[in-house]
Amino acid sequence: MEHEHQNLWTHAAEHFQNALSDSWANALASFQNINPAAAAGPSDAMAAANLHFSPEKLQELQQQYLKDAAELMTQGVMAHPPTSDDKRFSSAAWASNPVAAFTAAMYLLNSRTLLGLTDALQADAKTRNRLRFAVEQGLAAAAPSNFLAFNAEAQQKAIETKGESIAKGMQNLLHDVRQGHVSMTDESLFTVGKNVATTEGAVVFENELFQLLEYKPLTDKVFERPFLLVPPCINKFYILDLQPENSFIRYAVAQGHRTFVISWRNPDESLATKTWDDYIENAVIKAIAVTSEIAGKAGTDDAINALGFCVGGTLLTTALAVLAARGEKPVASATLLTTLLDFQDTGILDVFIDEAFVQFREKEMGQGGLMKGRDLASTFSFLRPNDLVWNYVVGNYLKGETPPPFDLLYWNSDATNLPGPLYAWYLRNTYLENKLIKPGQASTCGEKIDLRLLDLPVYVYGSREDHIVPIGGAYASTQVLPGEKRFVMGASGHIAGVINPPAKNKRSHWIRADGVLPKTHDAWLEGATEYPGSWWTDWASWLKTHAGKQIAAPKSYGRGKYKASIPAPGNYVLAKA
Repeated sequence: MEHEHQNLWTHAAEHFQNALSDSWANALASFQNINPAAAAGPSDAMAAANLHFSPEKLQELQQQYLKDAAELMTQGVMAHPPTSDDKRFSSAAWASNPVAAFTAAMYLLNSRTLLGLTDALQADAKTRNRLRFAVEQGLAAAAPSNFLAFNAEAQQKAIETKGESIAKGMQNLLHDVRQGHVSMTDESLFTVGKNVATTEGAVVFENELFQLLEYKPLTDKVFERPFLLVPPCINKFYILDLQPENSFIRYAVAQGHRTFVISWRNPDESLATKTWDDYIENAVIKAIAVTSEIAGKAGTDDAINALGFCVGGTLLTTALAVLAARGEKPVASATLLTTLLDFQDTGILDVFIDEAFVQFREKEMGQGGLMKGRDLASTFSFLRPNDLVWNYVVGNYLKGETPPPFDLLYWNSDATNLPGPLYAWYLRNTYLENKLIKPGQASTCGEKIDLRLLDLPVYVYGSREDHIVPIGGAYASTQVLPGEKRFVMGASGHIAGVINPPAKNKRSHWIRADGVLPKTHDAWLEGATEYPGSWWTDWASWLKTHAGKQIAAPKSYGRGKYKASIPAPGNYVLAKA
């Protein structure tokens, strides 16, 4: 009997290992679909066809799997119901349907085991992270909640509505196929310039890359130094101006700042050869110069204050380094929101980046072409597949629901293209080779980039749960900029952490009263204090100390040759990818 039991255990273990091999093969194939460079050239991280695991960890995983599976089989799913912590299976419909509950329980067991294998893999950290990412993508797609045949909640709704939910789901599917992306909100309820991006202003300058918007003052007096915002060029600027109650732009105007913002043109084929240098020289540096001229401070130091958000912060900092190399310092202070300058800690995005991937993109579009906005949007959505992809697949198609109106998600679906040469330069010089923090290694607009020249005051903000700019990566800017610095951490993620108006009194933020900036974010956090509510008020207090004296608010937009043309938000923002 003991011998038969041992044979049964051995066969079960062999079967388990075979299943794992198939799963890893599927995971590798999944990663190749996500990262086309995996099939375009050699990659050390993906060359591991023969995967090796820690024998001890593998045995522990096998034994735990067999134990949990045996209990599930013998005691039934009611003894081990699917966890209510997973919102995909938390409704009563799953618990009341034994078949669905068993399917969910087995799925969760297999998921835990497969993810545990990434810890048992004997490989470098990047390979483990890549394989874990691929496995997570496969698991997210394979969840029983994604299929009508297994989703007890969707089945129950179909019965209750006498099939109407299925019919509506098919209508939603056809609608999304026509529009080219999964609906995250009811996009028909939003119109740029009518109920989003409504802060009053006008276009005062434009060229082929951007329009410069100036906003109407909301106060009788304004600070003498105007305030220029540089949003990310991979998104549209109105994330900073969604609704009046959550508009960062309107908040800045209400604080007494004469406010300007770059509205990037959505590139088409006419901009397909534009480079990083073009965006620095002819967009950011040009916007700084025009803003200074309108303020009557052309050619002087400390003429304006500036803010960069995400990639906009990287663009702004690079532009300031170019100007500093030329002996010019027109910006009195800078604010960097969820910005990477040191690209050592890039979080989950690191799984995409290696020499083969960058070479693939360089060959594909380095001399011309467009990085399609839809592709960029899909990539960022699949960084959180359950929340930003499959959640809407289930709701829209299986349940026939119309997603509720949400301005932020409408903005998220309003994609923006990128010129291929700019995208290729950015990949190599930042994510792959991290050159911006290496003095003299990166060249832009004919100048060697040296961040040590940027001795201006800087306000650095990072979001605690940011999956695009990890909090450690945002904090790292404090270690490479030499001037006076203030670092603040906010709760939530890349967007929700930033767009957090004080009036809503939501979330919280962290500040160190002593102003000390140790080498790591973890060390900084040990001495930080949590405060309720938005970080905006702290930032506003800081910016006022760098804004100069107050003067009478201007009665008209622009100055001299820079006159108002069309009302804000302009027309560049209306172009679709």
